[in-house]
Amino acid sequence: MEQPEIPLEHLQEHVEKHAHASGERWVSWVALSTAILAAFAAVSGLLAGFHANEAMVNEIESANQWAFYQSKGIKSAVLGTRVEILKALDKPTHAGDEAKLEEYAKEQQSIRVEAEHRRAKAEAHLHQHVILARGVTMFQIAIAVAAISALTRKRHFWIVGLTFGGLGCVFLLQGLLPYHG
Repeated sequence: MEQPEIPLEHLQEHVEKHAHASGERWVSWVALSTAILAAFAAVSGLLAGFHANEAMVNEIESANQWAFYQSKGIKSAVLGTRVEILKALDKPTHAGDEAKLEEYAKEQQSIRVEAEHRRAKAEAHLHQHVILARGVTMFQIAIAVAAISALTRKRHFWIVGLTFGGLGCVFLLQGLLPYHG
């Protein structure tokens, strides 16, 4: 999975230019707050990408385990069929065939447990990715709205932007907490 793209550099530069050109002190605070929000957006984006990659790796490992599980099942079925045919023909079976069948069953059990464990880890990472991606979105909206406030010289847009930034922080903090789903 790709990391969420954060095309905010242009907006950030634009806000900083307006902050320096403006005689209003609060516009400088808008520039500072958007810089901080951009840093949080970058951190959220990197963490979202990390969790997306980990989810994919664990999903692939789970699929590999399930393929291994199936191969053991096929080996067991072939051996079981051979034992049944030999018994039907009143021919002797190999001494280790029954033990091998039990070994395949035990191996399948441990492989299944590992596959389910990998799948659960993939789901947990994907959950964290979604939360952090929401945070990135909130930070992007916050920066855009803050830029509008600097351009229009309307403080209430900045407050709205900070509110979105606060929501982004909530998602970032939630994304940093371990997931117990």
